[in-house]
Amino acid sequence: MSDPKAVVDLLIDSDERTGEGGFLAIRRVRLRNRRADGSASPQYLSDSIARPYGQDAVVVAIYAIEEGPSPSLHPDRMLPPFARRIVRVLVRDCLRPAQVLGRDPDRAPLPEPKPSLFVTELVAGIIEDDDRGESGLRARAAHEVFEEAGFTVDPASVVLLGAGLLPSPGAMIEKFYFVAVEVDPAAQQPLGGDGSPMEEGAVTRWLVLDDAIAACVRGEIFDLKTELGLRRLRDYTQAG
Repeated sequence: MSDPKAVVDLLIDSDERTGEGGFLAIRRVRLRNRRADGSASPQYLSDSIARPYGQDAVVVAIYAIEEGPSPSLHPDRMLPPFARRIVRVLVRDCLRPAQVLGRDPDRAPLPEPKPSLFVTELVAGIIEDDDRGESGLRARAAHEVFEEAGFTVDPASVVLLGAGLLPSPGAMIEKFYFVAVEVDPAAQQPLGGDGSPMEEGAVTRWLVLDDAIAACVRGEIFDLKTELGLRRLRDYTQAG
């Protein structure tokens, strides 16, 4: 027997946006839950982040593989293929004013340093409305790799790393889609950026993949999408 109080729909009383004109706005909806028995809950607010363009984002794990110790150095055991190579991943230190202006370490549940101007992340960018299907996702990833990391890559070489995920479903409708692409580190060109002051001062650097994941666990790299992208990259490279 079904629960008569189960929520089966939403009743929208009002729907408005505040803070229009910037990069983000707040969608404020006043609504009630409609239950299976026809009754309704008291009215409540649902606030979510709204973006004028591009609903989702692509996160790109740019990596390079170099040969590790020779199997001949380990005559007593056979190493799996992924143990005989070193995977390095490119990270980007980029300007994040919101952290400096808004995050208060004194309000954090555990001790943390004062926010710095720059945050270490994987390359990422907004997926535009014309970026449709897997081909569109790969093309957008290739564009971001060139703009933010200085590598020219064939969109066909971009590998999808599973399904997209919601980073904060209580307030964001955005999904992150994770992809990876292998590059030759020697082919890197100067970072072009998109011309925004937000991209001034950005630099890239290479980390051993396992070391980068460990840095996330220690809190030295603290961007959620970056840790998840790194872990999906490790799964992909170990399976290859």
